[in-house]
Amino acid sequence: DIRFDVVIDALIAKRNMGTTRDEAELVLGLGPGFTAGEDTDIVIETNRGHHLGRIITQGSAVENTGIPGNIGGYTTERVLRAPSDGLFESGFDIGDSFHKNDIIGSVNGTKIRAHISGILRGLIEPGIYVEKNCKVGDIDPRNDSSYCGTVSDKSRTIGSGVLAAVLNKFNH
Repeated sequence: DIRFDVVIDALIAKRNMGTTRDEAELVLGLGPGFTAGEDTDIVIETNRGHHLGRIITQGSAVENTGIPGNIGGYTTERVLRAPSDGLFESGFDIGDSFHKNDIIGSVNGTKIRAHISGILRGLIEPGIYVEKNCKVGDIDPRNDSSYCGTVSDKSRTIGSGVLAAVLNKFNH
């Protein structure tokens, strides 16, 4: 029964999980999976590079490459993935330091090991049901725990695109 002025689908799920243009006066979708002018009013580019944060009013963002951005010389190695379907468990917190091959968590008793050394920068909540290959966390190889409590350059740029789109709509 509530009508919103703005809805922002910021799940970054790489696909539309059900967002439609009729949800608000302005509907934004972040990243691939949305088409401006069809299921959203605006799409914001989330792929690193020259167009990161770009406001798209017709069409879609760049397709998902499946390759995480390069940080400290690492891409896919940074990402922690579920080895099977089941409940994710971990006793660690964002900001904890790890070495390559350390056990970071498990799914149904199958261990998840760090592929590189670094700081745990992202982690889903333990006790969540995950599907095989679901991203459950990521490691920042720069080993600087201060990055865990600050907004990344990528997030700041995407957020700036969102803000610009909203201001453009409502502050003519």
